[in-house]
Amino acid sequence: MLITERKAKAMEKKTLDYDVAIIGGGAAGLTAGIYCGRARLKTILFEKSLVGGLATYTDEIENYPGFADPQKGIELMRKFEAQAKRFGVEFKLTDVKGVRLLEDGWKLVETFRVNYRVKAVIIATGGKPRLTGAKNEENFLYDKGISFCATCDAAYYTGKEVLVVGSGDAAIEEGLFLTKFARKVKVSVIHDEGILDANKVAQEQAFANPKMEFIWNTMVEEYQGEERLERVILRHTKTGELIPVEVDGAFLFIGYLPDTGLFEGLIALNEQGYIITNERMETNVEGIYAAGDVREKYLRQVATAVGDGAIAAVAAEHYITGSDYLQNQLLAGEKPKLIYVWEPASQCCRELLPVIEELDGKYKEKLDIEKVDVYKSQFLINKLCGQMPEALPAVISVVNGEVKEVACTGLTGEKLHRLALELLNR
Repeated sequence: MLITERKAKAMEKKTLDYDVAIIGGGAAGLTAGIYCGRARLKTILFEKSLVGGLATYTDEIENYPGFADPQKGIELMRKFEAQAKRFGVEFKLTDVKGVRLLEDGWKLVETFRVNYRVKAVIIATGGKPRLTGAKNEENFLYDKGISFCATCDAAYYTGKEVLVVGSGDAAIEEGLFLTKFARKVKVSVIHDEGILDANKVAQEQAFANPKMEFIWNTMVEEYQGEERLERVILRHTKTGELIPVEVDGAFLFIGYLPDTGLFEGLIALNEQGYIITNERMETNVEGIYAAGDVREKYLRQVATAVGDGAIAAVAAEHYITGSDYLQNQLLAGEKPKLIYVWEPASQCCRELLPVIEELDGKYKEKLDIEKVDVYKSQFLINKLCGQMPEALPAVISVVNGEVKEVACTGLTGEKLHRLALELLNR
């Protein structure tokens, strides 16, 4: 073998097969892993930085159900991780370089050294709060004084003074929440006096709250402190004056950046870059789901991320199970198939069941009879018919792995017998 051939062989990426790939190891991704692992799906989870995501930086989480005492974010996320590992989820601490759709319906998740061929992908990459870019900001992030979630961290600042940066709904509403705990809530606003970007109700409440103090026409210039944040230097946008503000902590509410750059052009995103999903966490691409802060949603908390992750995992499980059943059962085999689509609650559907059983016994050697319940198998029906039949019951004829006919009106016992004979004589 030539040296160049050896190099080419060495550079070829290994491809491994899994049922599910979860991209992102925060609360949503870990929960999805727990559910996928418990469903006995071969699951791999990718996390490029810290397992647990942004929650690991929260000093105290008081609003996650099930704990009487506050939980440190990092400890709670370690419990999530241990539970996922107990159910056999594999963790890969590496960056995902790309996701591609394959012709056979599988997806290819690409990393630097290995490619992973999977049946379903759950995107839980989360995002990050927008920063001010001021001097020394990186020294005080998260548990050292700069926070991004009043609901998470307000209790820590009971009886203390904090600074809120921002003027939109999030800044003003979170600032109002902080007044329930903090002694004073100062708000740095970039606009002229009296101008906020928040809704009118929040503005009225904020202006009427004696604990809130507004510092108009200002931006953050610098953060100062020793071990923790002690002081924020603001710059007046019109005069350039530097204004030192003594604080115990700062909360930034100037926007959020979803980590979705990798998926542009693959799935639908909204104008802000969040992934658009339905209530089942399905994206516009079959077999790709999104969960947690990365998707378009109303509330971004650990509790809502957990709910998203559970739904995405169950939806992925149903998709994989349904796809396998479709290919290996409903469309497989040499004999033609008659698929009876029915609704258990429907009397007319139930009345024809004895006819289906009769056909199954009569033509068992030459014809396969299958029953599909619409309550349990909407995915299968949509795959077979393109959409739900106009009426139920319905009968689908399959020959050589292809759907030939869908009959859904005027079905009687006589018509079912005739359809079976026509299928046998094809």
